[in-house]
Parts: sequence; C-alpha cells; structure tokens
Amino acid sequence: MREKLIVSLDMTDLSEIKALVEKLGARVIHYKVGAIPFTYFGIDLVAFLKGLDKKIMFDLKYHDIPNTVARACDGAMAMGVDLITVHTSGGFSMLEEAVKAVMSGAGQAETPRPKLLGITVLTSIDEAYFRDLFGNVERTLDDQVTFLAQLARSAGLDGVVASPREIEKIRGCCGDDFLIVTPGIRLAEKGVSGDDQARTMTPGQAIKAGADYIVVGRPIVKATDPVAAAEGILKEMEDGG
Repeated sequence: MREKLIVSLDMTDLSEIKALVEKLGARVIHYKVGAIPFTYFGIDLVAFLKGLDKKIMFDLKYHDIPNTVARACDGAMAMGVDLITVHTSGGFSMLEEAVKAVMSGAGQAETPRPKLLGITVLTSIDEAYFRDLFGNVERTLDDQVTFLAQLARSAGLDGVVASPREIEKIRGCCGDDFLIVTPGIRLAEKGVSGDDQARTMTPGQAIKAGADYIVVGRPIVKATDPVAAAEGILKEMEDGG
C-alpha cells in the first residue's frame, strides 16, 4: 500500500521536513508539495525529494488563462515532478492546453510525462458552503464534482482530486482507469486541531471505496510519533478499513 499513500508536506521549516522524510524512509514513496512549502522553499525542496528518489505530487492547483497554465506545466515538468494539479473550474480550453503542454514536453525530452489531475471541489467545502458560494444552483455538490470529473476526462486529464465520498460516482461516470486522489483523510479515533476538512473518510474506507491514492497530512505530520502514525495508516489501508 506504500504506493497509494501521499504525505502532504505543508510545513514551514525545511529542516523539519527533511527530518520527517528521512525518518519515514522507505515507508513513504510519494510526497505532496503544495503552495505552503513551495512558497517557502521552492525548487530546493523538489530537488531534495528527487535526490531521495521520492515521487512528487506538485499541488499548486494552477488556474489561469490557458497559455499561462500550459507554461506553468512546462516548468513543473522541467523539475521532474510526477503529478501536477490544475483546477477543473478553469474550463475545457485551459485543461486541454495543460494536457498538450505535458505531452509535448515529454515528447521533446523523451521522458515519461507527469500525470495531470483536476481539482474538483475542495474538501473543506460542504453542501451549505457550496450553496453560499454558488447561490441557487440546480446541481448539488456531488453533481458538481462528477460534472467537473467528466470535464477533466473529456479534456484528456489522467484523473481528479476529490473527496473520498465522491469516489463511487466518479468511477461510475469516468471508469476504472481514471485516477482518483483523495485528500480529506482522517483517523476514526482522533481529531486534528484546527481541522478544516468537511468531507472525510478514514484511510481504510477510502481505499475500500476505490481511491488510487490518499493524501494524508496532519495525522502524520502533527503526530507525536510520525513513523507509528504512518505505519498505522498503512496497516489500515492494507486491511481496507
């Protein structure tokens, strides 16, 4: 199950990040580099992880005009990341240009291309928040997630980022070969201080539901013993909840 676990490095101390990665060792293959650590440490963090042969989910959630997003994807490719996130709400043209950029870049460099993932609806948003945000719309939050997943697939993306609660519906409309990466992972017996996740599942539940990857941050990063926390999550993933 190691290949299905992505640990989120939303931390602001590079020495702490390095110590955590080294402590977790071979237990963790994938790490998520998002807006917080990349703003602080930039390409140095990516280079550190690549130097340890780790795989990187580069989670800057690009959302801009098509040309800008395509050029940003070119830059992410040059760093050697493995997964790149873009906002599906940027629309079909933006998503399509991102796909063209990574395919063209990989062809020119004769290297495997990174997978492109579309952000659907953030896991901090619940149904009430969704209504406040978009007003009186006919779609439910679940409907919006599946609509955006279908948009991502039609534009040629490899998968989406969505809460584990939407896995079944996404599978139903996008198929088994479409990647589903699920944040919003929480342990059943433990809360997280300052938690802002609304649509969650446990690691085992998410894997059982069909997630290709789960993203875990605070339950490991904030744990008193991160190694024990990671091992417990891997065990639960193996057992399927």
